[in-house]
Amino acid sequence: MALVQRVSEGAVWIHGEETARIGKGYVILVGVRKGDTGKDALSLAEKCAALRVMEDAEGKMNLSLAHAGGSALVVSQFTLYADTRKGNRPGFGEAAPPEEAAPLYEAFLGRMKEILGEEKVRSGEFRAMMSVRIVNDGPVTVLIECPIHNQPRSASS
Repeated sequence: MALVQRVSEGAVWIHGEETARIGKGYVILVGVRKGDTGKDALSLAEKCAALRVMEDAEGKMNLSLAHAGGSALVVSQFTLYADTRKGNRPGFGEAAPPEEAAPLYEAFLGRMKEILGEEKVRSGEFRAMMSVRIVNDGPVTVLIECPIHNQPRSASS
């Protein structure tokens, strides 16, 4: 799953030190679910890169990140799979364990770099405690799920 936020700027700090910064573009929070595959990670990256929510000359959301000359800041975010259906303390049972999630996060990141260019993609650090600055533009925020997880959840899941 990816939560894509169109931003005027974004940055990541780890242990008080800025490690990544972008201007106009997307901050993409990426969560990996148990059962996700390498194919899912690549498809998700392609969908994010092709997403047309950047403004064209007429102010319409009509351009992809590449066409708008924007950058991407990719941050791992297992908490996207928080389950809050029971009680007030979220459960994270649907999130993939780190040993499964790390290679898929890296595959996503690598595919984004292939599509947009190495210089246009920055990232946080997998499993690090980060401070993330997101200056949302619009605001525009879009949730993109892996194709195999597009089906609505049943009441029992």
